[in-house]
Amino acid sequence: MDNHTKEQRHTNMCHIRANSKPEQIVRSYLFSKGFRFRKNDKRYPGQPDIVLPKYKIVIFVNGCFWHQHPGCKYASVPKSNKEYWIPKLNKNAANDSKNIAMLEEMGWKVITIWECALKPDKCAETAEKLYKQIISNNIT
Repeated sequence: MDNHTKEQRHTNMCHIRANSKPEQIVRSYLFSKGFRFRKNDKRYPGQPDIVLPKYKIVIFVNGCFWHQHPGCKYASVPKSNKEYWIPKLNKNAANDSKNIAMLEEMGWKVITIWECALKPDKCAETAEKLYKQIISNNIT
């Protein structure tokens, strides 16, 4: 059960920005390396955060909490209102799996970058790994 009315929850959720700091970090890095991409393209399952059509790659920049990153300390379930949060978070993870499978069936390579991998101590390593993944997939 939710502690908020439907209207209060709607207002709260509307204030959650689709353009998160982790997404900005990844997009800024890709742009600096000369990649051109589309953002949040609604034509594809799951509305990927970044679409690189030239490379046939989609990138999801996932929050560890919202997408329940396995084994991550940031993916904890709130202690209160578990009957609300557990199904919600499990549904997010199930949707992710379904969308990834659909994209792969369509011939797209799917890369998921977790929020924890963009923390200051890991960001440069993650960016370099992403660059290598994209370049190694280049068939043009």
